[in-house]
Amino acid sequence: MGGTEAIRSGKDGRGGLGNVLSGIAVAIGFALFLGGFVWGALVYQPYTVPTDSMMPTVRPGDRLLAQRIDGSEVRRGDVVVFTDSMWSDLPMVKRVVGIGGDTVKCCGADGGLTVNGTPLDEPYADTSRPDSGLAMPPGQAPPAPGTPFEVTVPEGNLFLLGDRRAASLDSRAHLQEAGQGTVPRSAVSARVDALAWPSMAMLERPKTYAALPGGISGHGPLRLQAAAVAAGAALVVLGAAYGPLARVLARGRRERAGVA
Repeated sequence: MGGTEAIRSGKDGRGGLGNVLSGIAVAIGFALFLGGFVWGALVYQPYTVPTDSMMPTVRPGDRLLAQRIDGSEVRRGDVVVFTDSMWSDLPMVKRVVGIGGDTVKCCGADGGLTVNGTPLDEPYADTSRPDSGLAMPPGQAPPAPGTPFEVTVPEGNLFLLGDRRAASLDSRAHLQEAGQGTVPRSAVSARVDALAWPSMAMLERPKTYAALPGGISGHGPLRLQAAAVAAGAALVVLGAAYGPLARVLARGRRERAGVA
């Protein structure tokens, strides 16, 4: 009888404290889990890219997570979502190559782009010639990669290019318009931070722009939000598992005590 009383005492004491702690863990877990999702929904907006103009960085049908930002926060190398009525009535996704005051030129001594005379190393870009299967409406074909141009970007504007140069209707296709194909910063609504589906990866900032004045932008809080969601889910699972596990262990102790 003494052994049975000891077991019951342990259940009423440590078991009661364990139940309280598991309840707290579940509550904190739910707060982290839901808070991470709500935080993400406030900061990020999903987009689906329908074209191949940003390959190989973004493929047609890819789901993106773009951080809602003000155009004043944009830096060179950012992949941004913007809407400009001169280009299209729909949101578009392009990479920022030049900002206000920059001189963007094609092509330098090595055949690549230069910004303020500095050659760009663009491992993200597909500068191959168009293949025979690439069809564009008459008058809407992008310039061939390597087509010479030189643009000084007006203050407050951005010069934007697609990563697949042979398939992108970007600033090069609007050089004859006011602003020489540049877009106001105010047209930008978001900056792409990550690929969400079918692949999952953070979108790295090109290092080639880091040496230019202003450097490159940092990532948004996506990693922290994902960590909060993962930690919350783990706490909920562990807290919910405490009760059944404690009962199994208590049953085992009672059985051993009965045998003794």
